[in-house]
Amino acid sequence: MISEARFRKLVRASAVYDLLVTAPFATPWTLALALKSIGAVQTAFGLKGEVPEYSTGLALFGNLMGSVVLVWSLARCLSPEPRLGRLDALARGLFSIWMAYALFHGAAAAIAGFLVLELGWMIVQLLPLRRAEPLLRG
Repeated sequence: MISEARFRKLVRASAVYDLLVTAPFATPWTLALALKSIGAVQTAFGLKGEVPEYSTGLALFGNLMGSVVLVWSLARCLSPEPRLGRLDALARGLFSIWMAYALFHGAAAAIAGFLVLELGWMIVQLLPLRRAEPLLRG
């Protein structure tokens, strides 16, 4: 069990992580650089899998995802409520399913690291909360 205060810190930490990791997806220019970086990691470590080439259609979906996640992250930074942490755990579960699907179908192996982090953040945001102790016992 985890205290609500500690849980709130975890929700905020996961939101900050998302801000840092997702920001490159929010604009066409930074998405192009992110794809090149993923490709460089693939090459440097001799990993298998496909890194998609930048295209306008890919940018549209990448930028939409990046923009929505940035706003969602900001909401959790400003108000790290347990309810938002639980919803974020659900979103991370869905993201993890689609990352695993993509990996299984030949996507860049470099995203496996992101999958591990998604699963980790999901698990900590599903931890049971300890109920607050009453101030007065009668």
